[in-house]
Amino acid sequence: MCVPDMLRLKGATETMRSVIHGDMLKLHISSEKAQRYGAPYPSFTSPFVMAPSTSRWSPSSSKASTLVANPRPPPSPDATMKTTLSEKVEIATTDSKVEGDLESGEEDLAPEGGLRAWMVVAGVWITQFCSFGYTNAYGVYNDYYVRDYLSKNYTSAQISWIGSVQLFLVLSTGILSGRAYDSGYFYHLMITGSFLLVFCTFMISITRPEQLWQVFILQGVGIGLAVGLMYIPGMGILSQYFRKRRPLALGIAVSGSALGGALHPIMLNAWFHGSLGFRNGVRASAGLIGGLLAIALFLMKPRVAIPAKDRKIGTRESFRLFLKDVPYVCTIIGTVFVFAGLYYPIYFLQLNSIKNGLKPSLAFYTIAILNGASTVGRIIPNMFATRCGVFNVIIPCVTIASIMVFSTLAIANAPGTIVFAILYGFFSGAYASLLPPMMGSLSSHDYEIGARMGVCFVFTGFGGLIGTPIAGALLTSQFIWYRPILFSGMCVAMGAVCFTAARFFLSRRKGTQIL
Repeated sequence: MCVPDMLRLKGATETMRSVIHGDMLKLHISSEKAQRYGAPYPSFTSPFVMAPSTSRWSPSSSKASTLVANPRPPPSPDATMKTTLSEKVEIATTDSKVEGDLESGEEDLAPEGGLRAWMVVAGVWITQFCSFGYTNAYGVYNDYYVRDYLSKNYTSAQISWIGSVQLFLVLSTGILSGRAYDSGYFYHLMITGSFLLVFCTFMISITRPEQLWQVFILQGVGIGLAVGLMYIPGMGILSQYFRKRRPLALGIAVSGSALGGALHPIMLNAWFHGSLGFRNGVRASAGLIGGLLAIALFLMKPRVAIPAKDRKIGTRESFRLFLKDVPYVCTIIGTVFVFAGLYYPIYFLQLNSIKNGLKPSLAFYTIAILNGASTVGRIIPNMFATRCGVFNVIIPCVTIASIMVFSTLAIANAPGTIVFAILYGFFSGAYASLLPPMMGSLSSHDYEIGARMGVCFVFTGFGGLIGTPIAGALLTSQFIWYRPILFSGMCVAMGAVCFTAARFFLSRRKGTQIL
């Protein structure tokens, strides 16, 4: 073999080695990508294909035999560019798909409707009717206690602690029920709360007159804990079925509490002052609640389980993280003020109407009218909140509610009382229904909603705890009405100011005015 032939053979061998090495390297990279993205990538084909030699080397040959490589035609620059771009686009598309699945996986879990989703809405609606709706009828109990059952030994300020502690526990229990719900204990909370609510309601019927502590433990503490255990799980389960339409679904669900607040007072007044009497009337209401809650438990079913890695949301670190969120802190302060003044008309309207000369036959329906208007207020504003933003709707509603509280100074007849009940019920109901989606708009992930609501309700529970007793103390036994009216109206107005501040900081963070 001559030297030139040997050099040609050596060069061809090195070329094929480099090609094979490049092929193996690219195949290895392709395999790694397939493992990373969970999908097969197109295999790489060498531009050279080895062909068997058609001639043998012979020392006497005038032309040295060489190892023949049958190359494919080299790709044109345009084709090379297209191939490179297509591979890059495919890789980028896969990367974005993986990241998108991580970021929007929760959205894919929400079917936004369907039979199962609306069955859950119906179950939550019934739960709200029996739990929060029943506590909204406390004004009937308060009127009966102040004028009859506990009137000899206790003042209205002392009796009002029953309703205020009840409201405090309904809200503050949320930090426990919210974390338990985030950990997957939905049915445990709902069954325990349902049993406790029915049991305590029935036991009120065997209390003795002028024994405040008995009524306080059963109605203030027992029913407050029962409703608190059920409230956040009922609101949270809707987030598994609705995302874009969540404000509407929540509005429909919480309208059950408004309708319950309208129907329960009518039934309780008819039973307490009718043939059944107080004790049998309480027992009848306990039986009604028990049957309806059994139906609600059948209708509600969690759709997804919270991942174990996301259940840490209730830890102390998360609590500190929430309190560093300026819009969230402003919202909490606002809810404390609102709850300190919001329930004064609900608890004292019937008593106010009777003391101002309205006939009992009409005064007994004032709370029912207020809560009936609240049913509408919990649906219509939520429809606008879906498009305009929760904060953009809740701030005007709270502002108007504060004006309505001040307007009770001018109420002196039946038409004025009815107009007030309708307007105040509408706008106060809007606030109650928009509070859960407002917590959702402040949350970065769905699994934070229960914990954020729980932390918020712990603080706002103190507003409900002190608000009504302060109003009762300002009222005094001489029924000086302007004092509690001014106090409650100023509290609700301060809440509107805090919500406005929260919206300002949140708009700067998100860069949008639709909040």
